[in-house]
Amino acid sequence: MSKVVCFGEIMLRLAPPGYARFTQASSFDAVYGGGEANVSISLANFGVDAAYVTKLPDNPIGQSALNELRRYGVFTGHIVRGGERLGIYFIEKGASQRASKVVYDRKYSSVSQASKADFNWDAIFDGAQWFHFTGITPALGDNVAEITLEACRIAKEKGLTVSCDLNFRKNLWSSEKTGTVMGGLMKYVDICIANEEDAEKVFGIKAPNTNITGGTLSHEGYKRVAAELKKRFGFKKVAITLRSSISASDNNWAAMLYDGEEFFFSKNYPIHIVDRVGGGDSFGAGLIYGLINGYSSRDTIEFAVAASCLKHSIDGDSNHVTVSEVKALMGGDGSGRVQR
Repeated sequence: MSKVVCFGEIMLRLAPPGYARFTQASSFDAVYGGGEANVSISLANFGVDAAYVTKLPDNPIGQSALNELRRYGVFTGHIVRGGERLGIYFIEKGASQRASKVVYDRKYSSVSQASKADFNWDAIFDGAQWFHFTGITPALGDNVAEITLEACRIAKEKGLTVSCDLNFRKNLWSSEKTGTVMGGLMKYVDICIANEEDAEKVFGIKAPNTNITGGTLSHEGYKRVAAELKKRFGFKKVAITLRSSISASDNNWAAMLYDGEEFFFSKNYPIHIVDRVGGGDSFGAGLIYGLINGYSSRDTIEFAVAASCLKHSIDGDSNHVTVSEVKALMGGDGSGRVQR
């Protein structure tokens, strides 16, 4: 049985080699990734029994995506086959003052054409403890939003903890539509994960005295955001990642966890970025790992931030670090010295 079940879309990621621009590329490096898929792989690498649920085309590209999940020990037995195609996204990695760029080619993907009849959530959740999804998944279409709602409802009926990373994507839907759909899902959510902008873009809750592009983040402002989210939706815990961008290559990285009584801020990590895609997903996986293993709020947020800090050094969507590596960084070993 799987302790954690994740539901979403896994895509083919195509990127020019290194830091080349799209217009320079004569070839693309191919990997697979997507919000909830990245979480499931991270958890599997931490030794957690994780299952991933989606719909994939019944062709060699769909099989390759499924094989990628299996490669890292993710349970794929609940994945449905069918539909037209696997979604694709192209990424051009930024550097210095040049931002990264993403182009989506995911219309008519198999999971976006799925129906509620494709998934037997009673069977999928049998023996599970946790259900995770992101705001990207219901953005794929009204049908997928209905599937997500049904999954949340059944998860709560069966006593699972439900977590959601708000993950607003302006290329998929408007703030108005997001607020309506996500607002209906939030009553089932126990653990809410957001970044510096999500609460504002999705629910209109803005942190005062904060300028993200200018690198100014107010701790007091994010305390107010977390408190308002909990007051409005009744979450048990609210986690907010705090990224201040110096450039595309260098960021400061930290986070906050509000458990309804206290606010816990992690240590801050100055990071030199190899690949920032999946940084939030690795944070979510670290948060789930800490909570499912009974860590204190303080240790949970420190584990999640350290895990995500390490992800920024890894090319590709998903995080490939061990629990011992994360704990070493938590303990202050961030020198990067060769281990012999």
